[in-house]
Amino acid sequence: MEIQSIPVSVNSIIPVSASAHPPNSIHRRDFPPDFIFGAGTSAYQIEGAAKEGGRGPSIWDNWTSNRPDQIVDGSNGNVTADFYHRYKEDVSIMKKIGLDSYRFSISWSRILPSGKLCGGVNKEGINFYNNLIDELLANGIKPFVTLFHWDLPQALEDEYGGFLSSKIVADYCDYVNLCFWEFGDRVKHWNTLNEPLMYTTRGYVAGAWPPGRGPSPVTTLPGDITTLPGDITALASPIKTLTKPNGGFFLNGTYISTHGNPGTDPYVVAHNLLLAHAHAVELYKHKYQACQKGKIGITLNTHWFEPISERHNDKEAADRILDFNLGWFLDPVINGDYPESMRHNVGPRLPHFTPAESKKLKGSYDFIGVNYYTSRYAKDNQDGPPHHGHHGHGHPPSPPSYNTDIKVTQSTKRPDSPDGVLIGPVAAPTWLNIYPDGIYKLLVKIQNKYGNPLVYVTENGVAEDNDNKLTVPKALVDETRKKYLDLHLRSLLDAIRKGANVKGYFYWSFLDTFEWADGYTLRFGMVYIDYKNNLARYPKESAIWFMNFLGKSKKRPLDYKEPDNVVIKK
Repeated sequence: MEIQSIPVSVNSIIPVSASAHPPNSIHRRDFPPDFIFGAGTSAYQIEGAAKEGGRGPSIWDNWTSNRPDQIVDGSNGNVTADFYHRYKEDVSIMKKIGLDSYRFSISWSRILPSGKLCGGVNKEGINFYNNLIDELLANGIKPFVTLFHWDLPQALEDEYGGFLSSKIVADYCDYVNLCFWEFGDRVKHWNTLNEPLMYTTRGYVAGAWPPGRGPSPVTTLPGDITTLPGDITALASPIKTLTKPNGGFFLNGTYISTHGNPGTDPYVVAHNLLLAHAHAVELYKHKYQACQKGKIGITLNTHWFEPISERHNDKEAADRILDFNLGWFLDPVINGDYPESMRHNVGPRLPHFTPAESKKLKGSYDFIGVNYYTSRYAKDNQDGPPHHGHHGHGHPPSPPSYNTDIKVTQSTKRPDSPDGVLIGPVAAPTWLNIYPDGIYKLLVKIQNKYGNPLVYVTENGVAEDNDNKLTVPKALVDETRKKYLDLHLRSLLDAIRKGANVKGYFYWSFLDTFEWADGYTLRFGMVYIDYKNNLARYPKESAIWFMNFLGKSKKRPLDYKEPDNVVIKK
């Protein structure tokens, strides 16, 4: 078909009438006066300029280059939203929306290309982040900085296996020390790690993210119930497989890595992540905090888990899977050791902290970042796949794995309900069921179980599929996101009124980004990126909704430069 050029007016792209955007029934004035509202992104997902400015490669550069089969659309973050060159334009959009704060991450390999201080500091990278921070502050926006958002320098992965080695702790501390020194006079909120659960389980249990160390194949069964079969050969033999150099194969279109040990690797990696966090916090508190007067914390993610029935075992299962998701990292940071349920189920495969390490970890936070998107039902599964060499019901033994250690089955539906009622409506991505009660229950759980620490909701959001057939004006109509924001902010406010010590909320994400294994097939942003037309930025209706919520005039449009035309491919 022909390529058609269609003139588009600003008013047709950016609806600003009161009828299009009725007054918000919830407003920032409902929240405490010092409450922070912002939005977030991460370096690899938006910066681009992968080979510019002296940046070294990260494990995600290597992964997307060598394993495009692991990205839904075969894409990468080489250019993405080109934030590296367009950050001033994006900061101006943040200001117009009315954000108090912007959460972003620093690319370790952009400022230390080799990952190590002895390999040299890249001043171009330092200058980029200095300029970004200064631009934010000049526009009244507070930087909220993540130090590690999964993009480990490839050099450290090659040298000693990254976070599988305790050597990483010293190199990580050198890196964060450089960040504190260069940027800490202006950055008042630091996240040591973003979602270590995802980095650990996707990279070392599922093998679906770098470094691709995985287990037996994962099979998804009806009802979003995931099990790990013990016999790879038996499962794979009936279907066509494609062997990969590292010994993996394709199973029903999904690549399965057989390189790694999902019964030990994730626990070692998590242990080293926690030690790196503890050393970074100690460094900041002893060397910088008194003069820079900032705060430091860690950002953790989890679903909320509802017991699938009123049975005692299912209630325990909901608590146990929360331990294996949130408590795995939060218990050591708060209390100095792993949850008892993990000690019981994992046994000697779960590393031990020395008394000195436990002391360093305990209380190693000023705040806790909480990322929440969705919820699941939890069902006790003590009779899951046998492992540890024990045979049962004629099945071969299954090797121990993080997934089987939990002994819980997750589901989005209650099978006892007549029509299989979902825990919440399915949105995008398909794993995201909208369940706003979950954020309330999670925050109250943290309040009651962990002594009510200072919390920022550092991620919360929903996506839509990237439909290339939509015109730009139609793509900006994101009713689901507006409803998601409204419902979750209401539940968040309920948690605060219940006493939860929550001081900020960051929507994920500010821009449409490269969404890891989903590539560009999903759009989480409240600002639309036109990938077909010079990466032009347009606020979606949710950005206008958020602007109104934050108190900006609903009659004032976001005045972006309009392209001469919008090209639609048919």
